[in-house]
Amino acid sequence: MNASGRSGRSYRYVGPEDVKAGIRPGGSGVDVRTGGEFADWAAGRSREELAEPFTFVVRGDGVLRLAPRRSEHVACAGGEPVLSAGEISFREDAGRWAVREVSNQSTGYCPDVDSWPAAAGALDRAGLGHPGRFTHEVVFRRCLTCGQHNIVRDGHFVCVFCDADLPERWNIDP
Repeated sequence: MNASGRSGRSYRYVGPEDVKAGIRPGGSGVDVRTGGEFADWAAGRSREELAEPFTFVVRGDGVLRLAPRRSEHVACAGGEPVLSAGEISFREDAGRWAVREVSNQSTGYCPDVDSWPAAAGALDRAGLGHPGRFTHEVVFRRCLTCGQHNIVRDGHFVCVFCDADLPERWNIDP
């Protein structure tokens, strides 16, 4: 981790190229650098919308970017590499916003669980309280035999496509 609280790894988009091809310049996400920016963003959302998780990425410069849940992470990021990505939900307690749940669930970037410090740093800079870790960790691995991306469940490091053993270490985009 560097002095700004960001891990050294960035994640390139590894999902379907046709999804990336449809991205608008600048992406579909909204940058959230401060608590005031978050409050302004949240004020523009309905109660129903705020009850659902949102897509998030942390840009290469450490800025949190948010988009509606069904948005592609690569669209939220404008096609750029990210320091972290996943889904996030918020709650308001006594007039202060905080993260309720956060995961690294992004099949387009497949970030490792060690991307948490980048997410935490972006949330800290935006003045948003958080749980101190991903509340739902997703373990991604690429099969060395068939090349498919896998989500490892219950510590079972076996490819769901070809039954080959999966590596213990993150290897989606070496």
